[in-house]
Amino acid sequence: EALLSQMHFTNPGLLGGRGDFQERYAEPISIGERGAAARLRDRIRPFVLRRLKRDVAPELPPRTEAVLHVELDEGERAIYDAVRAATRRDLVALLDGGGGVLAALEALLRLRQACCHTGLLPGRQAATSSKVERLLGVLEEVAADGHKALVFSQWTSLLDLVEPHLERAGIAFTRLDGSTRDRAGVVGQFQSDDGPPVMLLSLKAGGTGLNLTAADHVFLMDPWWNPAVEDQAADRTHRIGQDKPVMVYRLVAEDTVEERILALQLRKRALADAALGGADRAASLTREDLLALLR
Repeated sequence: EALLSQMHFTNPGLLGGRGDFQERYAEPISIGERGAAARLRDRIRPFVLRRLKRDVAPELPPRTEAVLHVELDEGERAIYDAVRAATRRDLVALLDGGGGVLAALEALLRLRQACCHTGLLPGRQAATSSKVERLLGVLEEVAADGHKALVFSQWTSLLDLVEPHLERAGIAFTRLDGSTRDRAGVVGQFQSDDGPPVMLLSLKAGGTGLNLTAADHVFLMDPWWNPAVEDQAADRTHRIGQDKPVMVYRLVAEDTVEERILALQLRKRALADAALGGADRAASLTREDLLALLR
């Protein structure tokens, strides 16, 4: 969809209409038809220039990604299972009624929030969460070793819940989100040698346009559907000027929708590689994919 929109803007008619694009390219690629992705790459090659970071900035230190698995406690598991049952019912009804994918993804919001902190759910309060406790334990080690870290979440309300724990642990921090007025001042404070070891950022406000090379650890509190958005967030520190190896951690609640989102991210990466790279097999997001998120 994104590729079709871009090509339609830059070269109308190159890939035909939406229906033609689905029939000639999207559907064959989704089922792994041999040669389908190659046909699409050949068609767009004169208009697409792809350069990977490792090609244009080979001097950058390595970037390593890892998953920090989080086990929900008994109370969190009970709440998650209750939300899952309700969400599955609503999601099936939405899809059966002809609802679109974006609306269906929005229906999964509460389930994803339950993975992070039950206090994010309407009408519920909680002093902490398993995921926040796991984050705090790692941040204490990072700060004690003299490193700096970025902590991203798509929800500012989750950052609000993290702040008191940092204060109690004596870990200095700064924050940047959509309400931040002096962005340059906040960035300068963090980048300085005597600045705080932690910066809290909203994924939307802090995911692009910032140079935060003082940090060499990145924590993604909640997985997002589009892996490119997470990559852009990690690139705030893994960019020209960085002289230390960078660690990127994804905090993922075990046996939840978050594990399935990671699998979905891999499929979306495969789709992008099929169109722009050398892979010849990928998959698009389907009704079955959405239902599989709740299994």
